[in-house]
Amino acid sequence: MAHSVPTGIVTHARKVCSLYKRILRNYESWYPDFLDFRYEAVLTREIFDKNKDIKDLRVAKKLLLEGELKLEKIMHPQPLYFPESPGGCAHEREVIPPDWVLDYWHPTEKAMYPKYFALREKRKLEYMKLYDKQFPDAPKEFKDVH
Repeated sequence: MAHSVPTGIVTHARKVCSLYKRILRNYESWYPDFLDFRYEAVLTREIFDKNKDIKDLRVAKKLLLEGELKLEKIMHPQPLYFPESPGGCAHEREVIPPDWVLDYWHPTEKAMYPKYFALREKRKLEYMKLYDKQFPDAPKEFKDVH
């Protein structure tokens, strides 16, 4: 399962919100019945609301770490994932073909979309001119690829 790498500084409030959301997602895995899930969600929200006004960052950080540990203890062995999200059954299933595949279409297929392919050829020529301008010393074999 791939995770994205966070860039930048993550604030304490954002960490708390993330923990809350991960706990609720975990409860969705444990309780398929909505009423059971909702009961646990309300109890969790009560705990988070009770601690939301803590001003001492040391205490808040300690509570956050305790929450992370609690989440690790109650993690579902097979958590639910959205189908298209990382870990889901349809993640990266749809392969988007690269643009050069259109170069190999048969002329009769291209004739069905004349405006699109005319504009595409125009854009390809513009791109080749821009490439020649940016990289005048590029080897010839790289300039002829299109």
